[in-house]
Amino acid sequence: MRVLFVCVGNSCRSQMAEAIARSQGITAESAGTHPAKEVSAQALRVLAEMEIDVSGLVPKNISSIDWKSFDKIISMGCGVQCPNIPIDEDWGLQDPYGRDVDLFRKTALVIQNHIKNLA
Repeated sequence: MRVLFVCVGNSCRSQMAEAIARSQGITAESAGTHPAKEVSAQALRVLAEMEIDVSGLVPKNISSIDWKSFDKIISMGCGVQCPNIPIDEDWGLQDPYGRDVDLFRKTALVIQNHIKNLA
């Protein structure tokens, strides 16, 4: 299964989802509608705590992704609007950007549980 995780900044939730999915053997990428310049340090910290590989994680613009090559496209929440891209699921996750690392940890666990339930 190939999964694309989409959010606005592509610096926190979608990056964590990409890395967690890959750690579980799922082919995954992430992108944002208005990508940040870098992946959140808090997201990288939490993934490292989970012993998940973060190599290759960089914010990407949704326009640079061949979204048609994915089996499932998942929005992290936050009202992502991609008029030309069909969103299969919206996980409705609160954006932890700029917040305490504990919210990043909780968000990562929710993401991990969602990914376990992907069919």
